[in-house]
Amino acid sequence: MADSNDSIPLHTEKIYFGGKEHHVRTRCGSVSVIVYGDQHKPALITYPDLALNHVSCFQGLFFCPEAASLLLHNFCIYHISPPGHELGAAPICPSASARCVDDLADQILEVLNFFGLGAVMCMGVTAGAYILTLFAMKYKKRVIGLILISPLFRAPSWTEWFYNKVMSNLLYFYGMCGLLKELLLQRYFSKEACGNTEVPESDIVQACRRLLDERHGSNVMQFLQAINGRPDLTSGLKRLRCRTLIFVGNSSPFHSEALHMTSKLDRRFSALVEVQACGSMVTEEQPHAMLIPMEYFFMGLDCIDFAISVTAQGAP
Repeated sequence: MADSNDSIPLHTEKIYFGGKEHHVRTRCGSVSVIVYGDQHKPALITYPDLALNHVSCFQGLFFCPEAASLLLHNFCIYHISPPGHELGAAPICPSASARCVDDLADQILEVLNFFGLGAVMCMGVTAGAYILTLFAMKYKKRVIGLILISPLFRAPSWTEWFYNKVMSNLLYFYGMCGLLKELLLQRYFSKEACGNTEVPESDIVQACRRLLDERHGSNVMQFLQAINGRPDLTSGLKRLRCRTLIFVGNSSPFHSEALHMTSKLDRRFSALVEVQACGSMVTEEQPHAMLIPMEYFFMGLDCIDFAISVTAQGAP
């Protein structure tokens, strides 16, 4: 357990579809964690992409009946939100010291210590995938496996750096304005899902747009600045010995990044799944495509006794 002075539970009465929210105080601020399931089961930690939380980033996957059978039956889920991204979050004080990606990775360690968790399974999307990869590199004994969706692992290219700077300026001057939301939705979803003048945008995009309205621009800007200042993790990938499963949509802006990451990982411990007609957020746009690969992935982890119970999406 973490020292009580560093990690203090602030139990709230909020319950999200059976999950209970905890606020864990860490050295770098309070972190919201939504816990689903039996805490005696193996732990699965999730971390979302920029401007998202467990509802907007993982609800499609965890509300899929087959995923509930596979994931909720075998794991206790710990949804960690980036600071200020949780439901109902207050604006982060502008005078608060900016967090770097190392701070965010260290917060995860404090969350694990607070809940008394040992080695865990990790699932992250894009920026969240970067944070969990960094965490796995820093604390190798605390990670059983990584499930990374459209991950980042290199320092930002000039194109991404400039794109992020544009978003940061929009956040600073206009908050979660319409243009910023359009840029974020293009980051998350395929063009088909986002629609056009002739085809309306999909329900998941509309739902995500509404959820983005709840984010405070200052909070999103802090996470964006941390991600835009991230270091390159390439040199450490070959030494990453935990099993890694990567998903990426073929329409994701980070498709080439995921392919390059796969080429740098030890092939004995890693696998790549490319999902057709999908953007970055496979968890929302094509969650069914994740089920069978995840089932095989979990079955290969002989260090844990998983009671796999997939019926409709079972392997042939």
